[in-house]
Amino acid sequence: QVQLVESGGGLVQAGGSLRLSCAASGRTFSRYCMGWFRQAPGKEREFVAVISKSGGSTDYADSVKGRFTISRNSANTVYLQMNSLKPEDTAVYYCAAGPAVSDNSHFYNYWGQGTQVTVSS
Repeated sequence: QVQLVESGGGLVQAGGSLRLSCAASGRTFSRYCMGWFRQAPGKEREFVAVISKSGGSTDYADSVKGRFTISRNSANTVYLQMNSLKPEDTAVYYCAAGPAVSDNSHFYNYWGQGTQVTVSS
């Protein structure tokens, strides 16, 4: 069992930056690939970024490439550094843990409660 808790969301102006954190409980953190997804009002949940178990491989949605960076440390935390934020990045952001690198939310077993990111124009 893995419990995930996100933090770092908030209100920021367009062009600004935020760093989201996701703290995982338990000693099995290194066994999981970690992903970030987001869901805007009235829209389906969408893939944002994923990082492999070792941290050596990452993948991003086209909409965030070059602006967002996913990373993880050995202390059970995964981060999402978000730069050059746009109003269309406004959403609830979720971290998730799964057995493989994937952009498909169905392959993730554990989810956090989400953190709101609002980007004003």
